[in-house]
Amino acid sequence: MPVTLASLVQHTALKLTVRAGEDRLDTPVRWVHASELADPVPYMEGGELLLVTAMTLDAADREAMGRYVRRLSGAGVAGLGFAVGVNYDDIPDALLHAADAEDFPLLEVPRRTPFLAISKAVSAAVAADQYRAVTAGFEAQRELTRAALAEGPAALLARLAAHIDGWAALYDASGAVVAAAPDWAARRATRLRGDVERLRERPAPASAVVGAGAFAGGTEDRVELQSLGTGRRVRGALAVGTDAPLGTAERYAVHSAVALLTLTTERSRSLQAAEQRLGAAVLRMMLSGQPDPARTVAGDLYGGLLDAPFRLLIAEPAGEPDRAAEHPAHTLAEALESAASRAGESVLTAWESDDRLVVLAADGGAVVLACEPYTRRETEEARIVVGMSAPAGPVAAATAYKQAEQALSVARRRGRALVEHEALAAGSVLPLLADDAVRAFADGMLRALREHDATGRGDLVASLRAWLSRHGQWDAAAADLGVHRHTLRYRMRRVEEILGRSLDDPDVRMELWLALKASETPLPAPADPVPVPAPVAPPNPASEQGPVP
Repeated sequence: MPVTLASLVQHTALKLTVRAGEDRLDTPVRWVHASELADPVPYMEGGELLLVTAMTLDAADREAMGRYVRRLSGAGVAGLGFAVGVNYDDIPDALLHAADAEDFPLLEVPRRTPFLAISKAVSAAVAADQYRAVTAGFEAQRELTRAALAEGPAALLARLAAHIDGWAALYDASGAVVAAAPDWAARRATRLRGDVERLRERPAPASAVVGAGAFAGGTEDRVELQSLGTGRRVRGALAVGTDAPLGTAERYAVHSAVALLTLTTERSRSLQAAEQRLGAAVLRMMLSGQPDPARTVAGDLYGGLLDAPFRLLIAEPAGEPDRAAEHPAHTLAEALESAASRAGESVLTAWESDDRLVVLAADGGAVVLACEPYTRRETEEARIVVGMSAPAGPVAAATAYKQAEQALSVARRRGRALVEHEALAAGSVLPLLADDAVRAFADGMLRALREHDATGRGDLVASLRAWLSRHGQWDAAAADLGVHRHTLRYRMRRVEEILGRSLDDPDVRMELWLALKASETPLPAPADPVPVPAPVAPPNPASEQGPVP
């Protein structure tokens, strides 16, 4: 317990007497300071017990003492100790009246009690309190270490919550809550996800104090966030909520928890590089049609992922990555791995380059579902585009890879963030004509006919469209145009003459029909602007393996 005015009054050797402010004796005393200045406030920090003999104070002047006590109280001074028997035989009424008016603690110091004795008593009490805090902190560290080694992060959080008399929560790299203690704290922790995501943007180690919220029992809590990780990239976060600022012992416990959780969440770079190399090797074997050797190499690392229907995803940055920001492909990889960990699923991630991520995930699993929030154009994660294959098995891995590449190409061309290969076959081919190259081909093929029509000598483009739409049936097409069939025959001969191509050729008919449809297909609406920052080459040990074939 910190030293207070009450504990000093109860100190039998000091013989202090309370003359005013009896209701505020529980005020903590940070230090003792003696000053005879008429205004010592500029030299105070707050929390001091001020000792005076009134050598220079007009302690009998009510107005002066009123100003003096108000200044001390406003500056956060813990109390005033007045030495009697030096300049005044008793505390003047003016000072007593001022202290009573402010309910300010006023202690009478007898002549035989030196100021030094009070200073030593406070110093000894402060040192003892600090020793108790350090001892309690070391004990908490030992207890938290035993919990982390024996039972894991969840048990560590439970011990930490008990030590700080509050709650604690652990977040993964994506900002999702991994564990919380007590159980009711999970909902409170989830509401802080935005604050955790902002903490991720700062290099580790980072911390923040966020606004109050509902605490157990309906009171308000104070939440501290601490990042986890030893490098620039944040690997997770710890949140602790209490109904008061943390004391020294509680602070030791929190710092110990941060260190232990960092050790459990920060994998060694060599292990991470080994897993990346193994994943790339397994994927290469599957793409080369060797699923059985791939299963042998993978062992139990990927569980039943290589035997069940899976999806293959390929992700790349939408533009040049920003050097100052988290690399979008790494952000997505961490989010997918976190989703797999929370759901108890296996996921295989491999890097073809620093910018190109290949993912093998269970069809319909948590990893596939976790892709969507990280590929919305209206969010910062829109800096990435993803192509996803149809469900496939181990034998068809190469086909799934081609499907993912095709979907990725369409996603870039259409300004989409995520495209599934199945959606390409389910739709119409006409949207694919909304392409600059196709439109240029159409304009070039039909230009001569449009120039002819511009002279007012016929309507060859409309006639060609009607004739092709009726599969070359003269009477039906002529009726659609409201002309005689001989007129239509004449127009089609002019089309052949101008283009120098025969309409009896099915390839010519197909090209002309596609040109007409491309001219009618509206251009796609522009995608939401995505910033194109400066290029970056984020560190990735797996890139040493070279591209996956």
